[in-house]
Amino acid sequence: MEKNQINPDFKVVIIGGSAGSLNALMQILPQLSVIKSFAIVIVVHRKSTDEQTFEELIEIKSPVKVKKVEDKVALIPGFIYIAPSNYHLLFEKNHTLSLDTSEKVNYSRPSIDVSFESAAEIYKEQLTGILLSGSNSDGTEGLKAIKNQGGTIIVQNPDSADMPFMPNHAIQNTVPDYVLNVQEILKFILSIDN
Repeated sequence: MEKNQINPDFKVVIIGGSAGSLNALMQILPQLSVIKSFAIVIVVHRKSTDEQTFEELIEIKSPVKVKKVEDKVALIPGFIYIAPSNYHLLFEKNHTLSLDTSEKVNYSRPSIDVSFESAAEIYKEQLTGILLSGSNSDGTEGLKAIKNQGGTIIVQNPDSADMPFMPNHAIQNTVPDYVLNVQEILKFILSIDN
């Protein structure tokens, strides 16, 4: 086994969203029980002044523990990781997360595309990418990267999104494995450990 070969049992569910995605997350995360075999990573557009409010809200509402993201933090199953404001979130071969302050992509830092593409390179078919509500095109190129590496891609049904532009753009420019409403996304995530 090569030193950096990926553990075939390791799974990551990466969720991206922008405007309106908090509403979807608040319907999904409180209903999750303990997750054992995978980690959840959340990349949401937010104001650079939003330091901890989002993390604190997720911590309060979710039964799954939130692990603070710092540069080179280990990514391990059973936790939720949230991209901090004003940093791109990157995935490393040694299963750590790193933070990057390079220029904004799609007017955003963190950029969903940057994180999705980075995760796809490392986790390939062991990765599921989920794109939620939002009002720009960020996430579409990242979903393509996940799909090209053999991962699974899910797009929120635009009819159930507060801001349908982002999921619509993804559906028009990729071939999602699933187009699901919020409750169906929850069921999919819950099915991973079973």
